[in-house]
This record gives sequence, structure tokens and C-alpha cells, in this order.
Amino acid sequence: MTCLLGAIADDFTGATDLAGLLARSGARVSLRIGVPQAPPEDPAPFEVIALKIRTAPVATAKTEAIAALDWLHAAGAQRFFWKYCSTFDSTPQGNIGPVAETLMDRLGARQTVYCPAFPENGRSVYMGHLFVGRTLLAESPMRDHPLTPMRDSNLVRLLAPQVTGPVGLIDRLCVAQGSDAVRAELRKLAEDGVAHVIVDAVADADLTTIASACGEHALMTGGSALAMPLPALLRKDGMLGDTARALPAPDLRPETIVLSGSCSEMSNRQVAAYLAQGRPGLRLDPLILAREGAQSALDWLQSQDLAQAPLIYATSQPDAVRAAQAALGAAEAGEIVEQTLAACARMAFEMGARRFVVAGGETSGAVTQALGVTRLDIGPEIAPGVPWCYCDIGGHAAALTLKSGNFGAETFFRDALDQLERT
Repeated sequence: MTCLLGAIADDFTGATDLAGLLARSGARVSLRIGVPQAPPEDPAPFEVIALKIRTAPVATAKTEAIAALDWLHAAGAQRFFWKYCSTFDSTPQGNIGPVAETLMDRLGARQTVYCPAFPENGRSVYMGHLFVGRTLLAESPMRDHPLTPMRDSNLVRLLAPQVTGPVGLIDRLCVAQGSDAVRAELRKLAEDGVAHVIVDAVADADLTTIASACGEHALMTGGSALAMPLPALLRKDGMLGDTARALPAPDLRPETIVLSGSCSEMSNRQVAAYLAQGRPGLRLDPLILAREGAQSALDWLQSQDLAQAPLIYATSQPDAVRAAQAALGAAEAGEIVEQTLAACARMAFEMGARRFVVAGGETSGAVTQALGVTRLDIGPEIAPGVPWCYCDIGGHAAALTLKSGNFGAETFFRDALDQLERT
């Protein structure tokens, strides 16, 4: 089988989000953690490579993205997708724009689109402005994100300092006229030298319109939902078969660990709801970890019955996050938490845990790397964009779910466990 679509994601939760939506098609989806070291062998129709580059230095992000692109090209992919968060979170330096331009240069692409909309999860783009539900991005809790605070909702303004050349906009009025109108506007913008184009989308039908209009583009960029129509379009073109396969869940022991490093508003609510059920939990304080290290957290974990699915979390309110960052620096505060949660994941595995529920993109990257996970098969969705994933860890079958901080209902942690038990 040849890879039909090669996707590169800027973090691990975003990669599982994308893989889960592609897997709705019934086609095989393979998720690789980091760029594989071995040449492609038996590639899936949809190959997704998860990188940990959302907040990496720009040069590092570009280098890793090119390595991923080269591997996907060797797997047979002719079309490519650059996936970033549906809240477009980045800094004025990148990494959304710089990586997109680097991939375009490698592919010889004249133009690409940017559309982070995910209507099913309340993310929409209207007149170039990104909304989280009914709230503008800059007025949402993302304004206080600890690493990439989003203080502007205008995607054209956000992208402009990250790329060379002008940024264009195809608004909802054009999208509503259908794919032919969008295609014509893209061509006009290309003739005017506009290589980077924000496209509005407020409903799933808009995403299908955009994806259809971009059939000639070697590279598309966006949130995971923009890739969702691609399997159906490939089937329509006769490139993808109709055979669906149900991926059986592995037979797993009950020991479970829940790890949350996300400080999003939803993660705070999810942690509170889980603890309210009487579940055992331990809160990590970055200031204490900086002084005393992770041993007390590991000691606490060793005393737990993992069949009760204990929770270890660094999830905090914005004021507490700012205080830790002021004392330690944003990067160091985040790294201390990630390293501790990664160590807890490894110890939980050694204690027999084979089910891992992880919240937060940076945390998910640290945990999967600590566990030595290199490839995941995509299972059933727990919530839109959040599937269970199955893998091998040290010769043992295991299941992980890697959740973006803002995704899922308040009951997500319990929902995840219930879903796995039903599968």
C-alpha cells in the first residue's frame, strides 16, 4: 500500500486528533511518534508524524518538519498536510508560518491555505477572525496560555509576521458560493503573488468546500478538521478503497494512570470533576519541584492502587501559572512539570499500568517519549478529535489517549476509561 496523504503535526495531541478524524473513514491510519529512523515499510494510506515543535526554536522546527516530509515522500505521499492547533497558538516568530514556508519551498508549492476551524469543537473562522465558541480567540481563556498567549483574534495579522510576502483572506461570502468560487479566488490571489491565504469556515460543509477547492495543492495547512473531508474526496477520485476495518482493542489489565499537565480552563474543570468522584489525586507544584525534585511525587505514586486510576496533575489557575513562570521562567516551569509527569508515567508502567490518559500537548510529548512509544494505531474516539490509541511498550500491549487541553467534556477522564472498558 502506498501512502496517499502524509501529515505532519506540531505536537502529539494534535497528531492523535488528526489521526482520529481520518480514521473515521474506516481506512488504516498510522501515527508515528517522531520521524521514523527506518525507511518506510508497509505504509498506511494515511501516515501522520507527530513532532514536538509547537514552541521549539524556529530553526529546529523547520529541520524536523523537513525530515518528516522527506520520510513521508519516501513512503509514497504526493499530498501533504501541516497540522497545527485549532486555536492557532504560536508566537510572532512561529512556528506555523515558518514551517509552512519551508514545506512549500521543499515541495515547490506556489500557494497554500490556512484554516484552523474545527466546528465540531466550537472553533470557527469568520472574516479572518478565530472564534472559540461564541468568543473571539483573544477574549477566550487562550489569552492566558502559559506558553503561547493569544492576544489577537485576526488570523491575517497573526500570520503576517511569520511569513514573507502578503497574507490574503477568502471570506465566508466566497466560501458559501462553493468550491469553484474558492478555487477561482485562490488563483486570482496567486496571480497577485499571495502565497499564504486564510480561509473562513464556520461549518463542516465549509471544510469540504475548501478541501475540494485545494485539490491541486501539494500542501494544505490547518486544524485537524480541514483534513477530515480528504478520505471521501480520495474515494471519489478512485484512489482510496471502501474497505473499512475495525481495530480490536487489546486485552489490557486494569492498572491505569491519569496525567494532566494542561492548564486550560477545560482541563481545570476535568481535573475537578474527576477528583469529585473520589479518585485519588496529587497536585504538582513547579516551585516545590524546582526545590525538591520529583521524588515525593514518585513516592506517592508507589503507594497507590493503580486499579483506582489515580490522577497526577499540574493543572492550575492562570494566577498560579503566572507566579510559577515569574519565579522560574516559562520554559523551565513547563520543563520541570513535563519531566516529572514523564517520570511518573515510566514508574506507572513499571508498576503494571497499561492504560494511560494524558492531557496537554507538551505533556503528551514528554510521556510518549519517556515510554518509548514510536508508533500508534488509532482506535475509537472518546470525544471529537480524541481517540484511544494502541501501541507496544517494551513488548506489552498498551493504550494511550493524548488529549489537547481544551478538548473533551468535563467528564472526559471518566469517559475515557468507560470507553476503553466497552471496546
